[in-house]
Amino acid sequence: QVQLVESGGGLVQAGGSLRLSCAVSGIFRFTNVMGWYRQAPGKQRELVARLTRGGTTSYADSVKGRFAISRDDTNNTVYLQMNSLKPEDTAVYYCNVGTLVRIAGSYDFWGQGTQVIVSS
Repeated sequence: QVQLVESGGGLVQAGGSLRLSCAVSGIFRFTNVMGWYRQAPGKQRELVARLTRGGTTSYADSVKGRFAISRDDTNNTVYLQMNSLKPEDTAVYYCNVGTLVRIAGSYDFWGQGTQVIVSS
């Protein structure tokens, strides 16, 4: 069974912080890359942050210096710490993990999303 469950979204004022969590069951030990994506109304889904099994991180230019992705192998959880939030960060945020081998018929897995709203 593969399941990704995001939490931690909500409403925050500009300049505030949120930490998103993604609890991964069934495949965490097989993942080679973990990431957070977001989709704002009228826009395409975009990659926000990515973390490889080896610990390499990458970020969209729009969030560099403000967001940080991390993982907790013991708790099978991926995090996205978001600081200095801006109204343009408002979006539904999705957790994504990828594997090098096929698991349950897929190489790519998504959560249901968690809403982040940043007020001006």
